[in-house]
Amino acid sequence: MEYTNLGSSNLKVSRLCLGCMSLGDASKGMHAWAVPYEDSKRIIEYAFEKGINFFDTAMVYQNGTGEQYLGKAVKELGIRSKTVIATKYMPRTQELLQQYTGKEWIEKCLDESLARLGTDHIDLYIMHAWDYQTPVLETLEALTKAQRSGKIRYFGISNCYAWQLAKANMLAEKEGLSKFVSIQSHYNLLAREDEREIIPYCKEDNIAVTPYSSLAGGRLSRMPGVVTRRTQLDTINQAKYDWAEEMDAPIIQRVIETAEKRGVSMAEVSLGWLLTKAAAPVVGATKKEQIDALVKAVDLKLSEKEIMYLEELYVPHRLVGVIAMNPVKIQAKS
Repeated sequence: MEYTNLGSSNLKVSRLCLGCMSLGDASKGMHAWAVPYEDSKRIIEYAFEKGINFFDTAMVYQNGTGEQYLGKAVKELGIRSKTVIATKYMPRTQELLQQYTGKEWIEKCLDESLARLGTDHIDLYIMHAWDYQTPVLETLEALTKAQRSGKIRYFGISNCYAWQLAKANMLAEKEGLSKFVSIQSHYNLLAREDEREIIPYCKEDNIAVTPYSSLAGGRLSRMPGVVTRRTQLDTINQAKYDWAEEMDAPIIQRVIETAEKRGVSMAEVSLGWLLTKAAAPVVGATKKEQIDALVKAVDLKLSEKEIMYLEELYVPHRLVGVIAMNPVKIQAKS
């Protein structure tokens, strides 16, 4: 495993981050394929044994049980001091605007996440989507206060536009507040719109890029037509990718061809490409053996010719997922 500093922070993270969206009580959330606690613990333990020290979850994953499972496993395994834990909070919905100020909501979400994780601090606290209901200065003040109190070490953002991140960090510098050190956005071989502005901006300002949906919900890691429990039940990924199936098929075919030529898995090729662009892609697993293929990607060094071959057929895609949602309904739908 290779390690890197997360942007301008002093967090030393593995080049792969284990996304814990699939861990949690399957009866308490949107992900019916989520795995129970003992299986979750084994996945976390195995990932750590393979060198992954970076774990990402969110308050909305399986109604908080994702955070509970991660925190409990890390504690039982005795590895908290050796791990970097990231979790995410969602902006207020329209219904919550009258109940909490922006600062109050952040404090509430943070305290509840700390309790579910069973830890006294969160290494990277992430705004799950741009908060259109709260002035960015208010958000920065609340997150900086939480950092200075020791509840969080750093904070990041997910699902936003380049201008929003630039505005926030310029304002933070002007007001003497802390900046966002990372962005977790939708980025993979089938979704490369962030290359227009987000990726160049982050490279210029040393902001870590930690993409989610790194394997496009499995489309970049398994042969076309293979049916799994998740492909049948994951309506979110269906909405993100099914519409573009025809334009994405040639790219997937090139992943297959490259994998066959190199004698490696599709996942290794897809992640090997992404690792040339991003600090620490977020990858998910519901079985221990899936982690082996993911970790091998770190050692796969693609040539410039192979990278160009994989990229050549991409055409512009529309924005999908959280960033394309109606802002006031993000929390309820994510």
